[in-house]
Amino acid sequence: MSGDGLYIWQADDWPQWRYDLPALAERLAAVSRSQGILLGRLADVGVGLRDQASLAALTEDVLRTSEIEGEILNAESVRSSIARRLGVDIGALAPVDRHVEGVVETVLDATLYCEAPITQERLFGWHAALFPTGYSGLNRISVGRWRDDAKRPMQVVAGPPYRQKVHYEAPPAARLSMEMARFLVWANGGSGEPALVKAGLAHLWFVTLHPFDDGNGRIGRAIGDLFLARADTSPQRFYSLSAQIQRSRRDYYDVLERTQKGDLDVTEWLSWFLDALQHAVDDAQAALDAVFFKARFWLRWSHTPMNARQVKLLNRLLDGFDGKLTSRKWAAIAKCSPDTALRDINELIAHGVLRKTPDGGRSTAYELNRNDTFAP
Repeated sequence: MSGDGLYIWQADDWPQWRYDLPALAERLAAVSRSQGILLGRLADVGVGLRDQASLAALTEDVLRTSEIEGEILNAESVRSSIARRLGVDIGALAPVDRHVEGVVETVLDATLYCEAPITQERLFGWHAALFPTGYSGLNRISVGRWRDDAKRPMQVVAGPPYRQKVHYEAPPAARLSMEMARFLVWANGGSGEPALVKAGLAHLWFVTLHPFDDGNGRIGRAIGDLFLARADTSPQRFYSLSAQIQRSRRDYYDVLERTQKGDLDVTEWLSWFLDALQHAVDDAQAALDAVFFKARFWLRWSHTPMNARQVKLLNRLLDGFDGKLTSRKWAAIAKCSPDTALRDINELIAHGVLRKTPDGGRSTAYELNRNDTFAP
């Protein structure tokens, strides 16, 4: 295995971050303006809709921050866990396992209590929540404490075992107590950077130190979310930076590697971070449209008689159904017979709630009748 170049933490003036604020000014203004528009839309709606929008954003955040690390969580379990903790009524709750609960606890603690200091004990708690069994996959790891590098230096590697390349090597474990103490003093103090710049620096600084055996990316993104919540002056989240990082994962790792092998001028990293944040807020506008549509949908059909199966499947469609809805899928999800599924569907078609999709095909599929959703 081979690495190349000097790592940023080996610089003589580490960690004296430098960046070109005038070069970032346009991006900072654009993101702040977009955040203001998003929060302004939410200020004009009731608490219930804000809770639903926050639930959708947090669910996306938890799913994507795990997906970046190659872990696919059950979306219904994540949504149920968040709804239970926020006191949001979503009807029947899906079962939740310890691992899902741990990721949800970490993300919610970072955002709901964004004004609380970041301490060593708090970070250890997040780490223990992410790895409740003490294992990462099949490997036993040190949980709730800094890594000790007992087996090898902390390296980010890629490639087959016989030809691996070292993309990054973190500071040795012997330096971690001092390095993390310095990071925490900066994180909890008034260091003078614009709030969004501090969020980007916090994420970069933490993942550069890579203080744990595993989970550094997820905790680094949680720290970034904490500072974004402080910047918004609101513990409720309505956009997901993790979702944007997942969509641009290759670019994220490329700019991170260049930054960690460069000097302490991190203007490129902050530019990328602000652009990703802009995309995240823009995507949240579309997600908010979906939340508003769902609210109007149920207002429109509130007096239409429906059974529990119909309500469940309509909510699945409203929350984003994977693929086409057929009577066979309806029966499987609702745990009913094919005849009952078809009867449920035909009733909703008769009411005007559903319609057959126009594309036809071997299996008849169904979709929401959006044309009639807002009819009087």
